[in-house]
Amino acid sequence: MATSFYDFLHDLKFTDLPPDVVRYARRWLLDLIGVAAGGSTTGLSRIIRDHAAEHFGPGRRRAHMLFDGRIVSPAGAALAGGMTIDALDGHDGHKLTKGHVGCGVFPAALALAEAEEQLSGEDFLTSLVLGYEIGTRAGIALHRTVPDYHTSGAWVAVACAALGARTLGLDQKRTREAIGIAEYHGPRSQMMRCIDHPTMLKDGSGWGAMAGVSATYLAADGFTGAPAITVEGDDVADLWGDLGSNWRIFEQYFKAYPVCRWAQPPVQAVMDLRAEHGLASEDVERIEVVTFHQSLRLATRRPTTTEQAQYSTAFPVAAAMVRGRVGAAEVAEDAFADPEIMRLADSMIVTETDDYNAAFPAHRIAHVTLVLKAGRRLTSAPTEARFDPEHPVGDADVREKFHTLAGPSIGQGAAHAIERIVAEIGVRTGLADLLSEFRCGAASKDRVSEKT
Repeated sequence: MATSFYDFLHDLKFTDLPPDVVRYARRWLLDLIGVAAGGSTTGLSRIIRDHAAEHFGPGRRRAHMLFDGRIVSPAGAALAGGMTIDALDGHDGHKLTKGHVGCGVFPAALALAEAEEQLSGEDFLTSLVLGYEIGTRAGIALHRTVPDYHTSGAWVAVACAALGARTLGLDQKRTREAIGIAEYHGPRSQMMRCIDHPTMLKDGSGWGAMAGVSATYLAADGFTGAPAITVEGDDVADLWGDLGSNWRIFEQYFKAYPVCRWAQPPVQAVMDLRAEHGLASEDVERIEVVTFHQSLRLATRRPTTTEQAQYSTAFPVAAAMVRGRVGAAEVAEDAFADPEIMRLADSMIVTETDDYNAAFPAHRIAHVTLVLKAGRRLTSAPTEARFDPEHPVGDADVREKFHTLAGPSIGQGAAHAIERIVAEIGVRTGLADLLSEFRCGAASKDRVSEKT
């Protein structure tokens, strides 16, 4: 492990962060919390939180699970938090990692800070930024050096262990062991398996967060595991040489819809055509989608679970045409019985093209044709998903999405309180304020559930 990696990890201070980096950290933090609030209502989240409560009980170090209220070990809280966010596929991501940094890094950093009683808002935001910088590079490094396409958990484990080493103040030797353990124990799970057969396994982020946090405490106790070749390998040295000068947090994309990013270009193309021509779904005979191979592999047309709906191209595209939106309700069970969505999903023609395949993963492109019942054909321009880093999301859009997801889950009062705290964290508010609102949000969620 290069000294520069160790120094950057352990010496970076909040005052070293450029103002735009801090602004982006708050932006992704609010978005992750909103997705967590929405995800906490899913069956996946309920199962994993019950599992953590049963099998990851607290010892001397203790942390609350996100939007739950129960106390578990920091590894258990990271596991439950990562999988709760991943339960609703609406969190930020990165093109070249083909995955998601914040989903695992945020709950791991949160659990470590609470367990170690390090509740400074400035320190927490700095850790979150570090997680994005290390996690993004680790993801690119893994994809560069191995042939399989692994889930985010495979490489986010390295970032979570690094944050743990910083939180615990491990020396250079034990920091090196921690990230080596995390790389070795991280779930080398095959992403395309879950694309072809969508289940609650999702993107492995919760398991990677758990592996990273566990690696920290193992290294602190003298367990060995170095080296981490995605950090120390000569063939990836260029990725780590620009720490602190090239801020990878700016490279994350924002998800407008809670479905796989690969489905979002055709979803957006349909939404654009629908709005431009004032169409209703009843005007459309069928939809034809031309996309890239990975999007084609999202092949479920009649989902029976939210996981299948989130890992589908045909279903959310059809839902976008029928309802003019794709939100949490459109990947929930009541939408699966909508006959108009089913009609368009069943009749949809989805093909791939070499041009769009060659552009992937740097660009995810699709175009759609609406074949109208009146005989006309309306074809969109080649379309990418909204809010790629080249066209960054605005704060107003982030807030709107946050309240759309969090309000129905935890109540508008708790949602507004969390928004205020995130906007001021590191300045007027600290992590203790945020943790307190998460516990209030958990109580509010229970009351919302009782009413519904």
